[in-house]
Amino acid sequence: MPAHPDLIAQNAQFAKKIHQLSDSVYSAVGYAASNVHFLVGKAGIVLIDTTETTQAAENILNDFRAHSDLPITTIIYTHSHRDHISGATVFAEGREVEVIASDNFTSDLVGVDETRPAPNKALMARTKRHFGISLRPDERISVGVGPGDRPMKGMGAGYIEPTLRVSETTRITREGFDLELTKAPGETPDHIVVWLASQKTLFCGDNFYHAFPNLYAIRGTPYRDFDAWADTMDQLMDFEPEILAPGHTQPVIGAEAIRAALTDYRDAIRYVVSKTVEGMNAGLDPVTIAADLKLPEHLASKPYLQEFYGDVGYASRAYFAGTLGWFDGNPTSLAELPPAVEAAKIIALAGGAEAVLAAARTALSGNDAQWAMELADRLIACNQHKAEASQLKIEALRHIADFTVNAPTRNYYLLSARELEESLG
Repeated sequence: MPAHPDLIAQNAQFAKKIHQLSDSVYSAVGYAASNVHFLVGKAGIVLIDTTETTQAAENILNDFRAHSDLPITTIIYTHSHRDHISGATVFAEGREVEVIASDNFTSDLVGVDETRPAPNKALMARTKRHFGISLRPDERISVGVGPGDRPMKGMGAGYIEPTLRVSETTRITREGFDLELTKAPGETPDHIVVWLASQKTLFCGDNFYHAFPNLYAIRGTPYRDFDAWADTMDQLMDFEPEILAPGHTQPVIGAEAIRAALTDYRDAIRYVVSKTVEGMNAGLDPVTIAADLKLPEHLASKPYLQEFYGDVGYASRAYFAGTLGWFDGNPTSLAELPPAVEAAKIIALAGGAEAVLAAARTALSGNDAQWAMELADRLIACNQHKAEASQLKIEALRHIADFTVNAPTRNYYLLSARELEESLG
């Protein structure tokens, strides 16, 4: 299946390799969606993050043993996302290990209150689409910040609960390394970064990676604090690192290159905020603001701000909802008709289901796939020409997927198309 050539080119960021960043620091990249970092001391190893599955962890550890056979004694979680905490038991190799995280670390792997209502089924369905889980390797080009073809056995299975929780800035010495652990909210509120001053190396978790930041994930997430994330970029620059080891994609080497990347990342986030606020204050709705919002050329041209993972429009809509809520300001929206009711009225106004179906076919043949989907959705909602409308939507989803540079969007469209196809029997 075709894919956007820029998205295919992004796979260079996930070339499978254990990078040696210095005499004692290594980063495993490309084995899974997220990276794993090894700090090799004289008697043991400090590990930063543990990847997403036990199988990926086994593969990483097996290859890393060519560099050192010392035991891993300390594990540091930069944050609580599953792709960073799910291989810990593999790296522990049956030993008791120290596990360090922030004091507000919260994982959905433990301590879940099953008595309270939660949209778990909806989240799992959307997560599956977001990451393209169950798509064929040739369909799932990547996940934007990690390879598409990667081991999925043992997802979430290797988590170990933290034994030490740190707040604000905490200085520790482990295996001969003097480390500074600092709270640095970004993609999650519980982020910490790890600073190895002796080697000018900063492990930044998911606060930076080689793609526009995922300020809103279409799998469904609570509001991510845009301003805090932008402020964290200044915090990271204050360390003046010469090596930046992110939670996804390749390391960044060189003080000037790192400062430029972090500055642009910060400015891109703040630009989305400022332009969205400008639209809000002008009384515009979130869809209109997002449709018109583009990064300025000096930012849009940067390779690490391409929308392989995050999306500028999605971010703008999330900021609107996170600050003003779901209401777009138009009083008509306060008692908006349910989709099935609205669809029936629009279909009648258009001259009937046959006319709408014909218009959807015309739109698709004219490469207006988005409009074709919107018309098809109205027919599906009313159960009128549902099979034909569903087939049109499947074709439209696959058409748009071929042209999108955003990996989660591509994955979501392709898997949604397959699910709809399977529902038709």
